[in-house]
Amino acid sequence: MAPSASRQNQSRNLYEMMERLGIEPGGGVVPRLSLTYATALHRCAACQFTQACRKWLDSMPASVPFAPQFCPNTDTLFELQVAQPGPAKWRTKLSR
Repeated sequence: MAPSASRQNQSRNLYEMMERLGIEPGGGVVPRLSLTYATALHRCAACQFTQACRKWLDSMPASVPFAPQFCPNTDTLFELQVAQPGPAKWRTKLSR
C-alpha cells in the first residue's frame, strides 16, 4: 500500500526541518541513531500541526538553530543535532 499524500508531505516537512537544523538525514543509518530517526518520522506522521509546520518552514531562513516549540519532535531534533557525526554546526550558530 502506498503512503498517503498527507504522510508524504509530513515526511518532507521533517526532512526539510532537519536540513535547516543542519541534521544529516543519512545519520539514520548509524545504528545508535536509527530508532531516533524512526521515532521522529512516526511522530511527524501523527502530528496535528502540519499546516503550522509548513508555514514555519516557508517563513524561516535556510538555517535555524532550533525547531519550533509546537513541533512534537523539538527535543528529538535537538538530540539529533548534538549526536550526529561530524562538526556540530549548532554550536557555532549559538555562539554568534
